[in-house]
Amino acid sequence: MIQQSPNAAPIDEAAELLGIDHVEFWVGNAKQAAFYYQHAFGFQCVAYAGPETGLKDRASYVMRQNDIQLVLTTSLLPDGPIADHVRLHGDGVRDVVFRVRDVDAAYAALVARGANGVTEPATQEDAHGQVRRAAIAIYGDTIHSLIARDDYAGAFLPGFVAREVPKTIPGGLGRIDHVVGNVGWNEMDQWVEHYTNVFGFHRFVSFDDSDISTEFTALRSVVVASPKETIKLPINEPAEGKKRSQIEEYIDYYRGPGVQHIALTTADIVATVAELKGRGVLFLDPPAAYYEQLALRLGDMKLLESMEALKEQGILVDHDEKGYLLQIFTKPVTDRPTLFFEVIQRRGSDSFGKGNFKALFEAIEAEQARRNTL
Repeated sequence: MIQQSPNAAPIDEAAELLGIDHVEFWVGNAKQAAFYYQHAFGFQCVAYAGPETGLKDRASYVMRQNDIQLVLTTSLLPDGPIADHVRLHGDGVRDVVFRVRDVDAAYAALVARGANGVTEPATQEDAHGQVRRAAIAIYGDTIHSLIARDDYAGAFLPGFVAREVPKTIPGGLGRIDHVVGNVGWNEMDQWVEHYTNVFGFHRFVSFDDSDISTEFTALRSVVVASPKETIKLPINEPAEGKKRSQIEEYIDYYRGPGVQHIALTTADIVATVAELKGRGVLFLDPPAAYYEQLALRLGDMKLLESMEALKEQGILVDHDEKGYLLQIFTKPVTDRPTLFFEVIQRRGSDSFGKGNFKALFEAIEAEQARRNTL
């Protein structure tokens, strides 16, 4: 048996969630979104499915960079689930897909523990092999697909064809570190309980409004992690403050709960951020006094990076007993102030930047003030 939350019944090895396979976005124009992720973030379009491959209602582009896979899907029809999703939410994450050994065992275990099934296990196949897949619902209109692909050797999934990969300079991004969800007022605890009791996850770390607040806004957050901590999913909810928080703004514009941001790792954050800025990616700027306060917070801790380089790129630093981490957040990548990305480098620390929360909130509040939504 694998280790899990003490509140949950045992999970058999066959039903274990092994990690994040890919994240699928439903967007208004997948071709243009693919161009953006290629040229702004350094992804390569490695596979495609659409009318040319037999699909009549959608087109999908698979964007890959090292161990990160993003799938961008658009509707070819004016109605239907994809078009309706985009009409309501704008471009956003539909599916955070988990790899499993046995889809049937995982799906049956999750449903037996209270999960809401969306798609029962089914097999997709082509000349390259077969993939078994199912899906369950989580917060809002977001789902977790379960996928077993060990018997498949094609470009991505059955129905997709390989694309000739151009010689693109990668953006320096490695894998998905965590995926953050926003839920409504007083909904966080029920979703934390859902992940612990249904998925067998455990509380990795918790933050309340005393940890994540400024003079004006606040939120509460709990990070849940799979038993072997290969999947980490922070869940945020608003907390009382003088003004409207970023979580409230997200919920208002996204029209409900959903994925707020995706954290992507890098092995050299200074070089990666400089590269992404050169490609046109826009990042939040920390408050002016951040680096003066940072020197006091770090004390005698030595960084491998120069403080001047971190300040020049606007990179945040936090530390714990295991080491330190470096992180930076993009501005929203859509016109609605909803989805954004985090670039993170861990130097021993497995925390989530508690010491940076105030600075991050102040930077986000400055953007909210520019949008007149604070």
